[in-house]
Formats: sequence, structure tokens, C-alpha cells
Amino acid sequence: MDSIGSPAPRTPLYLEVSFRRNYGRSDVGGTLKNISLSGAFLEVSGHDLRVEEKINLTFVVGSRERKIAAQVVWKNSLGAGIKFLPVNNRDVQIVDDLIYYVESKRMGHRGILDGILKKVS
Repeated sequence: MDSIGSPAPRTPLYLEVSFRRNYGRSDVGGTLKNISLSGAFLEVSGHDLRVEEKINLTFVVGSRERKIAAQVVWKNSLGAGIKFLPVNNRDVQIVDDLIYYVESKRMGHRGILDGILKKVS
């Protein structure tokens, strides 16, 4: 959140992730449905996540596996809102890279669609 308290702009995405509770022994699968520099919405079916619970997310961007710590800030029947807990600048860069990756892929698809539509018209 910024100094005014409003949420950071969200980028929609569909990214399969796994996460492990800090005390957990096994990974659980979920999907990030939107993301910002401060957090994301983690869709998880049949979850029992608790507000303030800490988790460790793992996901793949391009061909690289990335990990980042997060904390549940709210939950509903579909999943949970999570806040990233960056430990250092590298963690912040991971989130920034993911947003850039998603947006550049979206722009690439949009460019292809625009090209097709121009040829058709």
C-alpha cells in the first residue's frame, strides 16, 4: 500500500504456484489471479489458510523457479489476499519481473491480434 493507504495497481494473470506454510511439510497448489508490487490474490480450492499466516510461494517465470515469502491478509471461499514479505531487493525484483513478464506477454498477444485485425479490415 502507498502512503495514502490505497492498494497498488493490480495486474491480472493466471499463474500456477505452489506454496508451503512456514510450519508445513508439503506444498499446496494454487493460482495467482492478480498481482501488484505489494501482494496478490491466491486462488486455492478448499483451503484453510488463516489471516496473518505466513507462507512461502514458489512459481516459475520463463524457465526460472522463483520463491518469495508472503502473509495472508484476508481470505474468502475462493482463496486469500496475500502481502509479499520481501527480505531484500532481490525479492522486490522477483515480483517486479513477474509483473513485467505478464504485461509484456499480454502486449505481445495484443500486437498479434491487432495485426490480424488490420489484415482482415
